[in-house]
Amino acid sequence: MNKAKAAVSGRKSKGTAAKPVLRGKAKTAKAAPKPARPIQLFYWPTPNGRKISIALEELKVPYEVRLVDIGKGEQFVPDFLKISPNNRMPAIIDPDGPGGRPVSVFESGAILQYLGRKYGRFYPTDERARIQVEEWLFWQVGGLGPMAGQANHFNNYAPENLPYAKKRYTDEVHRLFGVMNRRLATRKFLAGAYSIADIAAWPWAVSAKKHVPFDEFPDLAAWVERVGSRPAVKRGFAVSEERRHPVTDAERKHLFGQRAR
Repeated sequence: MNKAKAAVSGRKSKGTAAKPVLRGKAKTAKAAPKPARPIQLFYWPTPNGRKISIALEELKVPYEVRLVDIGKGEQFVPDFLKISPNNRMPAIIDPDGPGGRPVSVFESGAILQYLGRKYGRFYPTDERARIQVEEWLFWQVGGLGPMAGQANHFNNYAPENLPYAKKRYTDEVHRLFGVMNRRLATRKFLAGAYSIADIAAWPWAVSAKKHVPFDEFPDLAAWVERVGSRPAVKRGFAVSEERRHPVTDAERKHLFGQRAR
């Protein structure tokens, strides 16, 4: 598998710890906690991959990028299949998982939920607030992502010109943009406060803009600008951006038309 140069994010707190005051019998100093080991991110610069690089940048936790070149078919390597049974990136390995033991997670929505629970950010613990986040997270993974992906495929990659398919999926992206626009007319972010739902939806909205411009959707456009102006989003979006290129004929066999093996 292609191993990228590690991209590590994170910040150490500054300052000097106060010396303990000992009274009476001397106490044994507690060992300093072990530093967090980097999360391994199996990644390629697509909207789904960028969800996780953005989340890790927002959380300011250390991570290493392990590139999975989907054009070369590296998503089908047996070692990757062990952590991503669906042969799709992104996936992660957290060496400091539950109980201090490594854990792997595949599927971008599940990864976002895992990271939100572990680090206690962008995924509220209040049940009513969490319901809203999950509604819009699943709306993205079940709707915006697949429909925008199909629109992109039939407009850019299909070997035949299929007007019905192009219209079918472009119209559905248009409808979904309308759903977002109505939602964002009354709030800054999809679930009220900035959350993993915004992190999930933003890369797909940006990608699908080339098929459905934002002209009719001013509140969606403002949200895209609002989220995109966040420094962590900019950093996460830029991870391995230089690897993107037009799909070649040789790469098509790895990207399209797979069947069960």
